[in-house]
Amino acid sequence: MVLRSPGGTTAPRHGGHLPPIPPGRTPRDRADQDVEVLMLRRTAAMKFAPGAYVFPGGSVDPADYGAEIGWQGPTPAEFGARLGASAEVARALVCAAVRETFEESGVLLAGTPDGSTATPSGPSWDADRAGLTAGTLTLGELFSRRGLVLRADLLVPWTRWITPEGESRRFDARFFAAALPDGQQATGHEAESDHVAWVRPAGAIAAAKSGEMSLLPPTATTLNDFASTVAAGGGVADILGTTRTIAPVQPRLVLQDGEAWLVIPDEAGYPL
Repeated sequence: MVLRSPGGTTAPRHGGHLPPIPPGRTPRDRADQDVEVLMLRRTAAMKFAPGAYVFPGGSVDPADYGAEIGWQGPTPAEFGARLGASAEVARALVCAAVRETFEESGVLLAGTPDGSTATPSGPSWDADRAGLTAGTLTLGELFSRRGLVLRADLLVPWTRWITPEGESRRFDARFFAAALPDGQQATGHEAESDHVAWVRPAGAIAAAKSGEMSLLPPTATTLNDFASTVAAGGGVADILGTTRTIAPVQPRLVLQDGEAWLVIPDEAGYPL
C-alpha cells in the first residue's frame, strides 16, 4: 500500500472532511494527519475480483530471489524477523513488492546511493516499466542500469492474509505499507486497472458500506487500521513507524443452509 500526505493544503479532497486538529497540534500539522492511500480499480475483464479497488501488488517472480540489488534501510534479515521468514524469502518478498508496485502504479521505491529518490517519468521509464511487466527486464537489471538502490526504509510489513481452504484460487499475500517518494506520480496499468484514486481510509470504508466501492476483506481491514491511526491524530509517519506482529489471517468457508459464508477472525478487525 502506498501512502501520502496531501502536502501544504487543508482543502478536503475526494469529497472528504478534515478531522478536528488534535490537542497539541497546529494547522501546519494537518497535512501530516490527512492520510491518503493509493488504490486501483480492477478492470471488468479481470478474472479475480473485477471492479474491486485494490492496492498495487502481485506475485513473487523467480527473478526476485536472485536479484543483485543495492539495498538502503532495514536488512533482509530484519524484514525476515518481522515477516516470520528467512532473510532470502524476505528479500524476495520486498523485491516483489517494489517491482509490482512500479509495474501497476508507476511508483518506484528506489533512489540513488546518496539518498535521493528516483523520479521515474518519461518515455524511457515507460519502456522499463513495460519491460518489467512483460518479463523481458528484471528488477536487478533495471536498478543496475539506472544506478539505483532499493529504498527498504520507505516500506514496512503490515499484514498477511491466506485464502480460505477450498477456494479454487488461493493466495498467501503479505502486505507492506510504503510512503510515496517525493516527486513521484501514480499512473495505473491499463491492462489491469481502469481507475487510479487517492482515497482517505475512512472515506473508502464508508463508500464500501454504501455500495459505492467494492473492497476485498484484506483491503477493508487494512484501511480500517489506517483509519484508526488517523482518528487518533496520526499520519503517514505514525503508520510507517508502527511495529506490528505479522500473524497470518486465514478466513474460513462455512456452509449454512446450503450457502457458503466467509468467516473472518474477530481479531482481524474487519469493518464491513
